[in-house]
Amino acid sequence: MTAVIAAAVVAGLFLLGLGGASLGFTWTLGVLVPYVAVVLFVVGLAWRVLGWARAPVPFRIPTTCGQEHSLPWIKQQKLDNPHTLLQVLGRMALEVVFFRSLLRNTKSRMTEDHRLVYTTDLALWAGAWAMHVSLAVILVRHLRFFTEPVPGVVTLLEKVDGFAEVGLPVLLASSFVFLGALTFLLLRRFLDPRVRYISLVGDYFALFLLMAIAGSGIWLRYLSRTAVANVKELALGLVHFHPMVPPAIHPLFYAHLFLVCVLLVYFPLGKLVHAPGVFLSPTRNLANNNRAVRHVNPWDHPVAVHSYEEYEDEFRDKMIGAGIPVEKE
Repeated sequence: MTAVIAAAVVAGLFLLGLGGASLGFTWTLGVLVPYVAVVLFVVGLAWRVLGWARAPVPFRIPTTCGQEHSLPWIKQQKLDNPHTLLQVLGRMALEVVFFRSLLRNTKSRMTEDHRLVYTTDLALWAGAWAMHVSLAVILVRHLRFFTEPVPGVVTLLEKVDGFAEVGLPVLLASSFVFLGALTFLLLRRFLDPRVRYISLVGDYFALFLLMAIAGSGIWLRYLSRTAVANVKELALGLVHFHPMVPPAIHPLFYAHLFLVCVLLVYFPLGKLVHAPGVFLSPTRNLANNNRAVRHVNPWDHPVAVHSYEEYEDEFRDKMIGAGIPVEKE
């Protein structure tokens, strides 16, 4: 039921954008909505990041998996149990680029002889990694709409992404890898009973929304073939704060753009905001050097204490009368 609700919401948003463009609300969908979405995205993301930054971390709580720094003759696991800032940076780089913690994730299953075994969930790691990498490539490729002249790195990335050169326009692998990875992650939620049990509407909504954006983008590039020059003119006008809506842009483009704006607004509110959150996680960005460095809790405010000596001075007579030994007669 949760998947049906999420799919219905995404379908309604898509039809809202498509219908609005067909009815002539192109300026609203092409100018007003993107500006509002970007403002809400920046404000919402700043609010979430500042909230994480203000959260007190009274002591170091890095997640560790191996031998910590100890005696010189004991081998340390530098990336699993970092001791210095450089080791932490290496660990964070592997986490951000290769999703190392997800690669170490395990799944359990019962064998035919009723034994519980744990194995690495390589399929989940491969699907998630492929989805994120292809999304990053797509975002960089779209910079060609917002820049003039187009940076060389964007042009080079497009050539690498379209290495097969199948058809015209060139078939870009990242778009289909992105859609395929999203389909795999969605099927995993459908087919795995344990994952389906804990899946909420927001989990399905994010997947359906990304799939709708990818599907509409592929349709625009290979089937409808909207006027790319006009789309770039619209994007450059938004970037330079001289908005204008050129003619001859396919209504499907405005539906695609509207879904992207919905994603920008939803990003700081849902689970997708884990992207910047990984950099502020104390379980990842702290070194495990508690034995070498004394850490003073900055949130340990001075409080009134009642020492034992003061306690005994206050209740000495009563303690003696009750037969309780005291340090001073």
